[in-house]
Amino acid sequence: MSPERLVYMANQIGTFFKSQGPDEVVTGIATHIRQFWDPRMRREIVAHLNAGGAGLDPQVAEAIRQIAEEGATR
Repeated sequence: MSPERLVYMANQIGTFFKSQGPDEVVTGIATHIRQFWDPRMRREIVAHLNAGGAGLDPQVAEAIRQIAEEGATR
């Protein structure tokens, strides 16, 4: 899947969780990506973030950072 498509999808998830309240945003995004994205997609979005993360909403980028730190890309 292209990085652009993954960014679009991740930012859409971020938009949804913004409506849930400020305390839920980053945690909600990270949880959703962990649960519903396959490992290949998680690895690709982490690689995109590591390459600069162009186009990622800041809160989405933070959620992806958490996923990478946990090693949840397997």
